[in-house]
Amino acid sequence: MLAATVRVTRDLDEAEEAVQDAYLQALKRWAADGVPERPGAWLTTVARRTALNGVRHREVLRRKLPLLVEPAVAEPPEPAGPIPDDRLRLVFTCCHPALAQEAQIALTLRLVCGVATADIAHAFLVPEPTMAARITRAKKKIAAARIPYAVPSAEELPERVSVVLTVLHLLYSAGHTAASGNDLVRDELTGRALDLARMLRTLLPADTEVAGLLALLLVHQARRATRTDDAGRLLRLEEQDRTRWDTAMVAEADRLVVEALTGGPPGRFGVQAAIAALHAQAPGYAETDWPQILALYDVLLRLWPSPVVALNRAVALAMVEGPEAALAEIARLEVGGRLAGYRYLPAAKADLLHRLGRDAEAAEAYRAALALSDNAVEQEFLAARLSGA
Repeated sequence: MLAATVRVTRDLDEAEEAVQDAYLQALKRWAADGVPERPGAWLTTVARRTALNGVRHREVLRRKLPLLVEPAVAEPPEPAGPIPDDRLRLVFTCCHPALAQEAQIALTLRLVCGVATADIAHAFLVPEPTMAARITRAKKKIAAARIPYAVPSAEELPERVSVVLTVLHLLYSAGHTAASGNDLVRDELTGRALDLARMLRTLLPADTEVAGLLALLLVHQARRATRTDDAGRLLRLEEQDRTRWDTAMVAEADRLVVEALTGGPPGRFGVQAAIAALHAQAPGYAETDWPQILALYDVLLRLWPSPVVALNRAVALAMVEGPEAALAEIARLEVGGRLAGYRYLPAAKADLLHRLGRDAEAAEAYRAALALSDNAVEQEFLAARLSGA
């Protein structure tokens, strides 16, 4: 909806206002007349109409008050460009190199992908007010610098691809495990990310990192039906029924992983996809090739020195060298403080302590993870683990 509206206004703030106005009109109209058959199309039409009325109003002012406004500068018609989809086009547009990379990602997730500011903050491991301020600053910079809504040319795409890939990865992650609410998964976000990743693959078929990202999302999506039981309770990877995984998705991902790793130097998405594919290929959790996964995490840390990657590596290390070695790695991450507030650190620590029989310490760590979680499914899982510690 926002993408279609921005094409009318050429201004992010005005487009946002038009979309918000459409929602307000929906609250009034739908309460009286009922929800239309295609509510999304209704909202898009109303938002575009509101935006168009605003544009026409400005045009009238320019004609009637020529002495009070600057004359309009004729702009050449926007070329169709190399990007066929409105949503993907707006993603590339928001990922403008004039903005800091983090601002590009946050702004695109919020305005184009519809991810809540709180969830974006969670992805960046910062407080929500901090992230809200960053998004506001990015929008102000766009206005002050007069960065236009302009579709990048084919020659400009490569410099934006890395950020676009990160946007799609974080969009999928926000839906794969919701940071808050009663549901573990937000299918509308994961579905949107997969659609955009497939479009990007069609647009850039020779890009190995595009292949790697799509492979990574496919492997995760292949497990969608088995991540909770019939009662909606969270199931760990080792508890999931692998016979119910989507074998077509896994096979497609395997082909893409080979392409990603043999088509050039390995990138972070290709390596992550290879790790996920190794999990999918194993007949069971214990039979997974953990030494190979650990080696891949070492490669990934060189490409992407993220504390979250280091935490995931510690989990793999526990399967190779035992829980004590992994706890030493987690202790180093705790000292660094970069994962303060990240619920999976105390959750991983609790599991390792439980495996060592240090149940009192495990219970303390489970309580810490519970205090950081806002997702009801995760809370139920952690509470059950706590009661068994």
